[in-house]
Amino acid sequence: MYSALLFFHSAFRWLVLLSLLYATYRGLTGWFGQRMYTRSDNSIRHITATISHIQLMIGYTLYFNSPVISYFRANFSQASRQLEFLFFGLIHITLMTVAVFFITIGSAASKRKETDGAKFKTMTIWFLLALLIIFVAIPWPFSPLANRPYFRAF
Repeated sequence: MYSALLFFHSAFRWLVLLSLLYATYRGLTGWFGQRMYTRSDNSIRHITATISHIQLMIGYTLYFNSPVISYFRANFSQASRQLEFLFFGLIHITLMTVAVFFITIGSAASKRKETDGAKFKTMTIWFLLALLIIFVAIPWPFSPLANRPYFRAF
């Protein structure tokens, strides 16, 4: 089950990124183009937040069942000196939690704004901050912190 969840978590990141990029694009074009905030924009905001929350819950499940994290916790002083263990044991989960927290703030705050421009602006700023954090926290193949392939085999 762990390997299936790991595969799904790796594949699902692309859905998180695509939805977040699209929501941010819609936010930017709505904010600077002074568009009306439509039902479609609201759905995109909501779906993006939901996808991000699902991904975070999968990540938490993996985190608390991971052999890498078990080693990290059991051998903290040694493991924290190795960048890959430190990344997965502390950095990745912390940054991703903060990113989803920002998405949640942006989603909740934007739907409560009165004007269309304020809705777009709020969503865009919070989603962009989350997107930047996520780009740093993903273990890309080129990352100096820890790296994994773009697509993990099942």
